[in-house]
Amino acid sequence: MTRVATKISRSRTGARYVLAAVRLFNGTAALAAPQQLGKRLGVDVEANPAAVYVLRLFGVRTIYVGAELALAGGPHLRDALRAAPAIHASDALAAAAAGAAGQLPKRSARLGTAISSLNFLLAVLAASGPEARGKRRPWKR
Repeated sequence: MTRVATKISRSRTGARYVLAAVRLFNGTAALAAPQQLGKRLGVDVEANPAAVYVLRLFGVRTIYVGAELALAGGPHLRDALRAAPAIHASDALAAAAAGAAGQLPKRSARLGTAISSLNFLLAVLAASGPEARGKRRPWKR
């Protein structure tokens, strides 16, 4: 393997682990401290107690997809890498749409959109390697 190919491979692997760390951190925060996270997002969790439930669901989902990237191998890792860009693109679009609809404060919507967009770029980089290649589609078992 050439030096350039080695650096590219390390960048892909690094992007995968950074994305996993971001997911694990954000998921743990949402699961362990949903009230505080809700307040940081500009959600009045006292007036909207269902927000705590939704944040915990987000936390569980985010921890799971982070653990997949950190721990999975073989076909399971390939499927996780290939699904990651769609997950983060939809997260970014959801944050932008919530801001546009006034469902989140503008600042929170911009922050959520920016974080999810960065995660999307990391996911695309991580998914560009040979680990994500193959004929099988993640949604077909």
